[in-house]
Amino acid sequence: MKKADIGLIGLAVMGENLVMNMESKGFTVAVFNRTTSKVTHFVEGRGKGKNIIGTYSIEELVENLEKPRKVMLMVKAGAPVDSFIEQLIPHLEKGDIIIDGGNSHFPDTIRRCQYVESKGLYYIGTGVSGGEEGALKGPSMMPGGSPEAWPYVKPIFQSICAKVNGEPCCDWVGEGGAGHFVKMVHNGIEYGDMQLICEAYQLMRDYLGMTPDEMSQVFGEWNKGELDSYLIEITRDILAYKDKDGKPLVDVILDTAGQKGTGKWTGIAALDEGVPLTLIGEAVFARCLSAAKEERVAASKKLTGPEVVFEGDRMAFIEKIRKALYAAKIVSYAQGYALMRSAARTYGWNLNYGGIAMMWRGGCIIRSVFLGKIREAFEKDHELTNLLMDDYFAQAVEEAQSGWRDVVSQAVLNGVPVPAMASALTYFDGYRTQRLSANLLQAQRDYFGAHTYERLDAPRGEFFHTDWTGEGGDTAASTYNA
Repeated sequence: MKKADIGLIGLAVMGENLVMNMESKGFTVAVFNRTTSKVTHFVEGRGKGKNIIGTYSIEELVENLEKPRKVMLMVKAGAPVDSFIEQLIPHLEKGDIIIDGGNSHFPDTIRRCQYVESKGLYYIGTGVSGGEEGALKGPSMMPGGSPEAWPYVKPIFQSICAKVNGEPCCDWVGEGGAGHFVKMVHNGIEYGDMQLICEAYQLMRDYLGMTPDEMSQVFGEWNKGELDSYLIEITRDILAYKDKDGKPLVDVILDTAGQKGTGKWTGIAALDEGVPLTLIGEAVFARCLSAAKEERVAASKKLTGPEVVFEGDRMAFIEKIRKALYAAKIVSYAQGYALMRSAARTYGWNLNYGGIAMMWRGGCIIRSVFLGKIREAFEKDHELTNLLMDDYFAQAVEEAQSGWRDVVSQAVLNGVPVPAMASALTYFDGYRTQRLSANLLQAQRDYFGAHTYERLDAPRGEFFHTDWTGEGGDTAASTYNA
């Protein structure tokens, strides 16, 4: 009997769909699940008559694999991944490969990669984006870990992933935890994109007084232009969807958002790296605020704001909302890419930024036409420090700027919350400001803590301390950190 090209552990919906995808591309797959009845259910159900080998122990799974053996874990992030690694290692030989396809936190992937390599094996941590449908029909995949393992899994991954103009939305990302880091940033950007769309929706609903059907038409139009993306497309469809009574379903959905933690991880990584990831941070906090439903209901009865009044040309303001959404989206991706660039320096990763944009072009939740422009930007300048410095994006923000400012201003004046759009604008203004107010901040730090400061009329790296009170002497702290 022919041995399998790859083994997969974890037959939840993502795992099952990936197996079906692999099998449909000509690969034989051996499968195992901790609850073994799921194996029987799968191979006698969806997998019946296909090149899928059901196995009922780790040992049997490994015995059914071609060398070098490739075992993919599609299990819950955290302890289950470590548990299966420990169960697999005794049965594997030098050069075999363990792949984690779950949403693992990148520091865990760095640790596991080092540990598995110390046993003479190879390790890959790969982000898999696109949800259940992507897993079945072609996800976006972001593999990183042991570079030596890539040639062995490349034919499988690039066969099963999404394609855009014939190019696979999967390529090698980098060493260690690079793959899962890039997937984490992808998820953070996803938080930002979704929050921006929700703010555009709230402005149209609460400020312009539009119906879901009217908004659906707007999103449909937006999807034909530079905002063309999966999330805009599904927003159009959601707003048009009717409940059993014929009324818009969106109007009866409770306004409390859930989260799995990857957006939070992105924010924490940004704080660790000292990168201002303001928009994604606001998107995470907006979900947290939404979860405080009972508090908000109580507050709405006690705390007042301005009366919402719209006067003017509704279609003209809708166009301004579109511009604000696009400009803020550019800022979100600029911040996300700045985080990846900083982490690459910290962890010694050689990231292909244009290639990452290509991986996100298809299969994943943030897929959009926009990503092609990011790829072009990095192909023009491999050392691009910030997307806002690319000619295309600088021009796009310039053209959108007046509408963006007007939307944020009117939202503030009318009490409509737009945390992501507003924080993006504040970041843009901070980024383009030659002289910020941090000179005063450094003086304050030196005053109360002798933390020192640099001077405009002295070389960078030369530090000064002032005895502001006349009582502090000339002793300085050594905790200056720009």
